[in-house]
Amino acid sequence: MNEHNRIRVLSVDDHPLLREGIAAVINSQPDMLLVAQASSGTEAIPLYRQYKPDVTLLDLRLPDLSGIDVIIAIRADFPHARIIMLTTFEGDVEIQRALEAGARGYLLKNMPPSELAEAIRQVHAGKKRVPPEVAAHLAEHISDEDLTPREIEVLRKVGGGNRNKDIADLLFISEETVKVHLKHIMDKLGAKDRTQAIAIAVRRGIIQL
Repeated sequence: MNEHNRIRVLSVDDHPLLREGIAAVINSQPDMLLVAQASSGTEAIPLYRQYKPDVTLLDLRLPDLSGIDVIIAIRADFPHARIIMLTTFEGDVEIQRALEAGARGYLLKNMPPSELAEAIRQVHAGKKRVPPEVAAHLAEHISDEDLTPREIEVLRKVGGGNRNKDIADLLFISEETVKVHLKHIMDKLGAKDRTQAIAIAVRRGIIQL
């Protein structure tokens, strides 16, 4: 197959070992070609402009920008960009954000190489690709009430080890208001105390510690 008919791929990941693994999988496919690799979001955006790949594999957690910011930046100029998120993590809130930002696929890094190649072909053909376990995880929380930006802020402060009084001072609100926010947070997350609320929020990708 000549170079022009191959699926041209850009790979973005900050782990050299993973980049090499991805490169090996792509280069072993007769219908694919790895055109460029980046180890950060700021590197990825100009490379996308330069190569205009058919499919981009993008790590969700990059050292500088989040993968979601990278998708938004690329799609602002290239609305038809086909991007697959790669992650070790299945937090439903982050998956939701990535798909809303325009990701066409979402893959966990522990998948077999053949699945990666198959996902690239599917996304290149215009389809979406979300593994069944990730889709199930999304469906589980589809009717959950989202936390408000203020509740997320309070939760982050709790995660940082602050007491109610500290949080009230930091956010210029009363301690009573902090307690009300915490009650709503626990109700929405189905948590019985602050510690469990933090654990659930981190697992679901609502906050990062």
